[in-house]
Amino acid sequence: MTDSAYEPTRHFCDRVLARFGVTTEYYDPLIGAGIKDLLRPETSVVFTEAPGSLTFEMQDIPAITAAAHAGGAKVVIDNTWATALYFNPFRYGVDVVVEATTKYVAGHSDVLMGVALAEGNLGQHLYSTAKMLGLCCGADELYLAQRGLRTMALRLQRSGESGLTLAAWLAERPEVARILHPAMPGDPGHALWQRDFTGTCGLFAMLLHPVPKPALAAFYDGLQLFGIGASWGGYESLIVPANVAPIRSAVPWTEQGPLIRLHAGLEDADDLIADLAAGFERMAAKR
Repeated sequence: MTDSAYEPTRHFCDRVLARFGVTTEYYDPLIGAGIKDLLRPETSVVFTEAPGSLTFEMQDIPAITAAAHAGGAKVVIDNTWATALYFNPFRYGVDVVVEATTKYVAGHSDVLMGVALAEGNLGQHLYSTAKMLGLCCGADELYLAQRGLRTMALRLQRSGESGLTLAAWLAERPEVARILHPAMPGDPGHALWQRDFTGTCGLFAMLLHPVPKPALAAFYDGLQLFGIGASWGGYESLIVPANVAPIRSAVPWTEQGPLIRLHAGLEDADDLIADLAAGFERMAAKR
């Protein structure tokens, strides 16, 4: 399991799979072909997520799949960030693709749904297992996801463009130590993103220089267009503080400043920038 995975994925491994006798080893998301050194005879799955859920490390998916398959393991990817529009994992050897369709597929913050996809015999096995477990979606959710698909390409493009605009503006702010966005030139994962992906969504993060908690609270509390929330991918812009250190084990998180994850929605990018600028002014006043 990649150390940068979505936190509930870790909880599923540690709290549910463990009760079935399944052990999980977390690995450096930048490991690439080096994953071969961690494979054991009993290793059945290598789980990937590109980019990481909070810290946006890009993974070398072709290298990982080649090494995993040579060791007899299947590869699963969480492809929620890119969606099928911007990255097709099957072309790079991935065996199972999971995606939170709650986000860009549905797109209107009113659906809770996920998909798991596989091809060939593995796809049939996945389908029959889902049926036996009683996993299904309601008619209303399916209708709303179908509705969302009609505008998904346009929404994803707008969100990605606004996200890049915000990231570029934030990168010049004195309060910001670093932008975590693989589609930004200079990001450590940019070359991998450029090689394998065809676009970007509006989700990224910024790492601030250390700041007193009251000043950080003032930044959040007065925001007008950014809601505080974790379930990104809808029409609205969101912002959320991220505490990474407790959910890292393979690669400790040692950054001292606060990490903030942002999702650029469909609002005007200039309005979003003005909202963030006002937040930084409140932060400065509270220092």
